[in-house]
Formats: sequence, structure tokens, C-alpha cells
Amino acid sequence: MFDGYDSCSEDTSSSSSSDESEEEVAPLPSSLPIIKNNGQVYTYPDGKSGMATCEMCGMVGVRDAFYSKTKRFCSVSCSRSYSSNSKKASILARLQVTGKPPTKKAKVLQKQPLVAKLAAYAQYQATLQNQAKTKTAAVPVEGFSWGNYINSNSFTAAPVTCFKHAPMGTCWGDISEGVRVEVPNTDCSLPTKVFWIAGIVKLAGYNALLRYEGFENDSSLDFWCNVCGSDIHPVGWCAASGKPLVPPRTIQHKYTNWKAFLVKRLTGAKTLPPDFSQKVSESMQYPFKPSMRVEVVDKTHLCRTRVAIVDSVIGGRLRLVYEESEDKTDDFWCHMYSPLIHHIGWSRSIGHRFKRSDITKKQDGHFDAPPHLFAKVKEVDTSGEWFKEGMKLEAIDPLNLSAICVATIRKVLADGYLMIGIDGSEAADGSDWFCYHATSPSIFPVGFCEINMIELTPPRGYAKLPFKWFDYLREMDSIAAPVKLFNKEVPNHGFHVGMKLEAVDLMEPRLVCVATVTRIIHRLLRIHFDGWEDEYDQWVDCESPDLYPVGWCQLTGYQLQPPAPQTSRDSQSSSSKQKKKAKSQQYKGHKKMTSLQLKEELLDGEEYSFLQGASDQESNGSASYYIKQEP
Repeated sequence: MFDGYDSCSEDTSSSSSSDESEEEVAPLPSSLPIIKNNGQVYTYPDGKSGMATCEMCGMVGVRDAFYSKTKRFCSVSCSRSYSSNSKKASILARLQVTGKPPTKKAKVLQKQPLVAKLAAYAQYQATLQNQAKTKTAAVPVEGFSWGNYINSNSFTAAPVTCFKHAPMGTCWGDISEGVRVEVPNTDCSLPTKVFWIAGIVKLAGYNALLRYEGFENDSSLDFWCNVCGSDIHPVGWCAASGKPLVPPRTIQHKYTNWKAFLVKRLTGAKTLPPDFSQKVSESMQYPFKPSMRVEVVDKTHLCRTRVAIVDSVIGGRLRLVYEESEDKTDDFWCHMYSPLIHHIGWSRSIGHRFKRSDITKKQDGHFDAPPHLFAKVKEVDTSGEWFKEGMKLEAIDPLNLSAICVATIRKVLADGYLMIGIDGSEAADGSDWFCYHATSPSIFPVGFCEINMIELTPPRGYAKLPFKWFDYLREMDSIAAPVKLFNKEVPNHGFHVGMKLEAVDLMEPRLVCVATVTRIIHRLLRIHFDGWEDEYDQWVDCESPDLYPVGWCQLTGYQLQPPAPQTSRDSQSSSSKQKKKAKSQQYKGHKKMTSLQLKEELLDGEEYSFLQGASDQESNGSASYYIKQEP
């Protein structure tokens, strides 16, 4: 058993044999230096850091980490066990003095030497604990494992820093490969929970592939662990908490001086900040609470909002129950930063349609969510040239997020909000219009799809294919919305094609699925759900609150949907197609429908010249697109 060492860098030179390690590692001074995160060196106040042996179990460790004033025991349990055995020995002695006949149990104890008694007792305690673990251990459920999925396919995952809305997204720091942590030692037969130091071999979102110190290039006991989990600690935590550090059983023979080995390996190595667990806890505190009232899009009529009640909050995701739902089954899932939810009174303030509730007064315990809790939109200047009704543009269809369609501005609201309809598929009463803000990354100027080689979905029933914007604008006697009014900011998002993540399936927003980034166009990401056909993909903004790092579900307790197996995919695909005709239009997300089979022909460039654009890219730098209409 060893104490912990606060530390920070890696020295890869170490020997695989005991003799060589003794020669390479210099003898330790009487005062062991402990390297803190800030680089300062601390020693024990009394200059002593000697070793001690537990008088109960025989475990060897640093004296200062032991219990009792005399530092005789490695743990409180050993101290109590020893005290209990001492009382038994005292009783036996009294029985012998008084001449009373000893019991059968006393006879057995009397025949055994003290060391044998203690060893037998320790073994008995270990047996009891192992039996208890066997009885209470949960039966493992066969399911999806991110670690196995990534290892077997050599995948990479999007880093936590790509998700500013996720826990630790803004304070992840420079956690990377090589960082050392203290974790439970599972390669140990001791009855108590002990720890050992491990290094991060590979990072995948919140998950890290760890390897115990001393295994060098041996990956036989590598294991995956969520960095934000409760069983992972910065180096030095064991020393501060009085927890034992015990080398794994597999490599115990490699070194005779493990303490010297650790000092050599850990001096200058990086570890987690001492307040890491506190930061994790703080980042998982969510301002929205159950019983709060909000305005949210009506999933049966996109053009209006309704009042809903926050029923539960998981990882920042809200289960909203529409206020009029008596049995609480009419619900809607979204993130607390979703553009689909607003404070009470928002619809009236901007002129958005709103479905009034039959409930005339608030139910007991329900209260309006404060306006400052909701995501803020960028302020825009509408006094000059601005969007007008009838202008044409390209927009992601909220009912089919795999498609970017020809669209029209149907109404201009206050504060920069626009009501938009998809050409060729609008309802007569406008019930399928949807609201986007002028700065929304889901609307684009005319020609965006062509310049970025994205298939543009033309109006349903439009006969002149391939679709050409110039001809269409002339036929409709309409104009394109000015390019300068669109949001062209592209943040340094950090995503790359092929990265894995966890993403909401907006067909069923309660589901979070295993997904992959397959295309990157400026700030626009093409998200593919692993195991499903490409027609179920969705276009999502790089800052969408519906995207999460690998391991988010495990961290928050949300259920992750694994990749669909082939049989399940085929059956679900056929059943969904059969239901489409009878299904009413509800905004559960994009409709999983077959994409229109269009010829991949670009505009011939006779009417438009594109001054600057971009195709599929992995660049994180700013990019903009401009379109100039020729006279």
C-alpha cells in the first residue's frame, strides 16, 4: 500500500525487472517530495515519511496514511478488528485464571497462535465480503459499450470542448492522453477497496481508456472509465483521503521499491485539477425545475406555441407536458437551450400565434420560468434593409431535417423572428409554417446548396428539373432574400468528419443515439445515426444543444440508443413507411421518409456567379459565402 502523490508529466523510462529498477531509481531521501499541480514541492512537516506495517492485515504502506495515533493500522476496519480480537484474547485469559471451563470456541482460539488467529479472522472477513458482493451484484445486462465500439473500429470521438452546453464543456481544460489519475484497483484480492494510479491512453468524449502504471506496453488490463465519474480522482487524492494505493497483482513482482517507481514516473506528470469533481458537480446543476411553466412549439401545429409544464430534467434535457394534458402523456422533449422554448408571454411580445389554454388559472405549485433562463438570440437591426414577406431562401425543413428545401418568408415578426414555409408542401391555413430567427444557422441564402454541393429539395410537384433558381424566381415573380442579412459566422467548433458523438433523434426527441459526423459545411454538420440508412440523417448546427459528447448518457443517467442491428433496421424502416400516409403532421422532429431521387446536377452558372464558397471541409476557421445576381 502506498500513499498518493500530487503530480503533473511523464517520464517513460522505467525497467521491467526488479534488479534494473533498483539500479535506475535513486534511493529516496527521508523526506519524500510531493509534486503539486502548481509545481511546488511539499514534504512532511516532521521530515518523516517512513513505512509502517498494519498489525491486523500485514499490509505495508506510508506511516502517515495509517490510522490511530501510533499508526498501527492501515484502516479503521483493521483497527476495530484488532480491538475485537484483543477483547477475545482477554476473555480467554480470564477464563484460564478463574478455572472456569472454556467454551468450544475459546478452545479453538486458544490452540492458535495470535498471528494465525489474526490471519484466519482476516480471511473470514474477506470471505464474508466476497459472499455479500456475489449476492448483491447486479446481473450484467448485455448492451452497447462505447469502449468496445471505438476500440474494435478505431473510431475517434468529438472532444468535450466541442459541446459548450454540455457538462464541463467550457472548463474541460487540457485533459488529454498521458494525464494520470487515481482509480480503483480491480486486479487485487484484498477485501477492502484499494486504488492505483493509471494513465489516459485514449480519450473519447468523457470516456478515457486507462492503463495502470507499471504495465508499460501491456494492454491486457486496460479499461474504459468516465473521467467525470465518481471513481476517478486526481493524483494525491488517496493521500488526502487516507486511501491505500496498492499495485495490481499482475505486476507486483516487477519492482521491489514501488514507492521509488511512482516518484520517478509521476514527477512532472499531469493530473486532474484538485477541484475537478466539484466543477463536474457544479456544471450539472440546471436552473430549470419541475413545475415551471414555459411556452413551447405545438408539435401538432408548428405555426403556434402552447404552454407546457416542466415535468423532469435530465442532463439539461426537459420533458415538457402540455398544460392541458390531464394524464401527462402529451409531452415534448427538448434541451433547456433549445430555440423551441420561451418564457411565458414571448409569443404575444413578437406577434407569434399562440394556443390559449382552457385552464384559466395556474394550477397549484406551477410557476412561470424566469425569462433569463432561456437562450438569448443575437440582436438585429431591422431599421434598414430587412427581410420581407415573399422573399425566397433555402431552409432546413423541420419536418425532415435531412433536407434543405426551397422556402419562402411568409410573415415577418418582431425582434428578428420570421415565419417560413416550405414551397410546394404548405398547408392552406399555414399551420405548418415554422419560426426561425434571422440569425438562425438553419436558413441560407439562395444558391447555398449549389455552391456547397448539397442536394436542394425543390418544391413538391415542380416539373422543371434540374431546378434552377433563376427560372424559379422569374416564374414566381419573386426575389431572393439579400445575402448580407444571413448569419455567416462560423465558430472554431473543432468537429471533423468521422467523429463519433451522441445525438438526439429529432424524429423522437426523447431518444439520444450513437451518431457520426459525416459532412461539415461551414458550421453545418451532417449527422448520421449509426446503423440507419442515410435518408435518416439530419443537418444540425455545430452549436446545437441536441448534440453531446460520447459518455454523456452514462454521466447524466440518460438512456443511450445503440446502433440499430440490420434486422431491426429493416423492420422499423418498412413499418415507418406504412404509417406515413395515416400519420398526422406532428413536430416530433424530422420525418424519416425516403429522400426525393433527384439528379445531382448543379446550376449551370449562367445566372449566378459565386464569388466565394466552400465544399465539404474540416476547417474550423471562419468562412462566408456570397452570391451575386447578374443583370
